[in-house]
Amino acid sequence: MDNKLDTITNLFEGKEIRSIWNAEKEEYYFSVVDVISALTESKIPRNYWSDLKRRLIAEGSQLHEKIVQLKMKAKDGKHRETDTLDTEGIFRLIESVPSQKAEPFKLWLASLGKERINEIFDPENAINRAIDYYRNKGYDDRWIEARLKGILDRKKLTDILKKNGITENLEYAILTNDIYKTWSGMKASEYKAHKNIRKESLRDNMTDVEVALTDLGEIATRELAKKHKPKGLKENRKIAKSGGEVAKIAREDLEGKLGETIISRENQLNYKYIDNNQLLESKKDKK
Repeated sequence: MDNKLDTITNLFEGKEIRSIWNAEKEEYYFSVVDVISALTESKIPRNYWSDLKRRLIAEGSQLHEKIVQLKMKAKDGKHRETDTLDTEGIFRLIESVPSQKAEPFKLWLASLGKERINEIFDPENAINRAIDYYRNKGYDDRWIEARLKGILDRKKLTDILKKNGITENLEYAILTNDIYKTWSGMKASEYKAHKNIRKESLRDNMTDVEVALTDLGEIATRELAKKHKPKGLKENRKIAKSGGEVAKIAREDLEGKLGETIISRENQLNYKYIDNNQLLESKKDKK
């Protein structure tokens, strides 16, 4: 599947599942009717969904509260308001569909749940799964080793930030953006846009130099936070920017000697986005 995104759409081989990317939330939204059509024998999936939605509401399910209406292109070429759900919502929908065609998906979801439970008892399983995933993506073992170390270093930083009063995900995101913005000139979302990636991991699509500077900024932030023990978001933002400044100085020094920027547009994807909802054929096919 070199020319396909790793999204829920891949589960429905041969079926068109319309999707829309929400850049602000960094999440895909999928057409509920398309999923219903793929999972059932219904000739009118829109009516099937209406009946199922009423039943879910009567049973007290909160799934309908997760529905977002977005304009999607219909078969006649016109754009119409369509019920959509994010990935988590689609999985919950699959569990609610009483259809034989949905059973393989339910078994697959159950197997995923079993894997995660097993990883609680033996965390090494999760690490091995990550290593296998990166190897299958074509990364060599030296890169994987550095990547796993970077994840550990990132965890050390968040542990220090937590001690300094940072507890909300939004606060962690703000501090991460402060580090990125200071050394690279871009927030994480802007950096992703620069590399033409979406939900994919930013660091997995960086050059080794970009990764090294990102790690340097976070390590510097961690050490400064340990030394000065800032409290609350305002003080921690000053520290994050100082840590990013360390990486910025290193970047500027290297770029001065190279005579060119080290910020790359390259990514590791084997597909290419061409608009909000589509992607180009495999890059390998274009060579």
